[in-house]
Amino acid sequence: MLGSSRIWKRRLPGAAAAFTAAVLALAGCAGGGTTETTDKGSADSGDITWWGWTPDVAPAEAYIKAFNKAYPNIKVTYKKLTIDGYDAAIRPALASSVGPDVFDVAPGAANGSVGIYGVNAIDLTPAVEKSLGADWKSKLAPIGVSSLTKDGKLAALSVGSNYAGSVWVNQDLFDKYGLKPPTTYDEWKSVCAAFKTNGVKCFVQGAAQTAFNEDTLQAISNNIKPGVWAQALEKKVPWTDPTIVQALTIWKKLFDDKIMQDGALGVQQYPDANNDFMSGKAAMVMMGTWYMQYSTVDGSTAAISGAGVANPKPFTQLPIAFPDVAGTGNVGSLYGDADFGLAVSKKSKSIAAATTFATWLGTSQAGQQAVANILNDIPALTSAQPDWASIKLVNPTAQQPALEKLISDAGKSSEPRLATVSADLQTAIGVASTTVAAGQATPEEAAATLQSSAENIK
Repeated sequence: MLGSSRIWKRRLPGAAAAFTAAVLALAGCAGGGTTETTDKGSADSGDITWWGWTPDVAPAEAYIKAFNKAYPNIKVTYKKLTIDGYDAAIRPALASSVGPDVFDVAPGAANGSVGIYGVNAIDLTPAVEKSLGADWKSKLAPIGVSSLTKDGKLAALSVGSNYAGSVWVNQDLFDKYGLKPPTTYDEWKSVCAAFKTNGVKCFVQGAAQTAFNEDTLQAISNNIKPGVWAQALEKKVPWTDPTIVQALTIWKKLFDDKIMQDGALGVQQYPDANNDFMSGKAAMVMMGTWYMQYSTVDGSTAAISGAGVANPKPFTQLPIAFPDVAGTGNVGSLYGDADFGLAVSKKSKSIAAATTFATWLGTSQAGQQAVANILNDIPALTSAQPDWASIKLVNPTAQQPALEKLISDAGKSSEPRLATVSADLQTAIGVASTTVAAGQATPEEAAATLQSSAENIK
């Protein structure tokens, strides 16, 4: 799930401010008073711990295995925490003397916010300069550097980026029922009716996990008029802009016309919607580039098994452009951020070894090649590309060209997904999406409420 896991918690606006202040105070207490010593311990031996909510255990173990080929005397123990439990666990851990040596952070106000927890991290600039040279910034994806730099300090090294805006389809189900992935709203409606006739869910979304609603709304908005959603996030246009109102109107139609599955408002994207898609109960799901990893035999098998299927059989998963629901021809937009970065704790007793690991995975050709081949993230090192000859796709003929195009299109995008959205604004967008879908507010009313909320957010 990974890049998808950039989920905000629901908070009341006032409570959010108090919470953030308290966390900042605690984080500052934990990290501000600690002397940063980058040469603490050995750089090529020792035991270190890595805490994160992403990646999954299998990719993490693959990264560590590749790392140990270069550094056999550094033992890395990965502890995967739940998405919703990460902040609650990392906060006291970083304030203590027994926390992780390496920990995940992310841009924006999502879990593991670099804005909150970056204060507990050392500055990795000297390490990356040593690894890539003085012109290191030219060798890394800019979004991974800018979004993880705070107050002039490179608080973490991006492992890679994720982009949303794509829809994933179970091509085998489409083939079984003689259907084609939809490209327009009417085609989408017709395809869903056909799947329903055959007892198959069509498009599935966990609308109760509202961060993913934003992905869909941003796709609809970009279909109507590209860029307006991002401008609204930056307060350059109001949320009452006609494009946003129309996006909410189309969003409501997805429910009324049964493109959305019944009961979507009570479903989580993870695990519910993901499991429906992976188990073959649903033919389409709104997911981003992080889903590329499930195109492989191993990744698909593990994901299908994780969805509760006893004898998992990989199927052909393909990304398609979000259908042209507004009839404008503006399709295929992607928006993304650095997925996560590896930060080295100031309180680590093995800062040098921890820095070696973070730098190797985030900047070395070997480390980034491992990232590229797992297909979970688009590598931070621009020279690293998937080695398709060594990647075992389920259906290479169909999938490889589609994945290559997805990666190429993502590389052309400069539109942020989550990095510029505050927690309070995320909550307000979630309220707008659910109240409209439930018929509790008209698109115009929800847009006005959203604008009012945005104006009150500092």
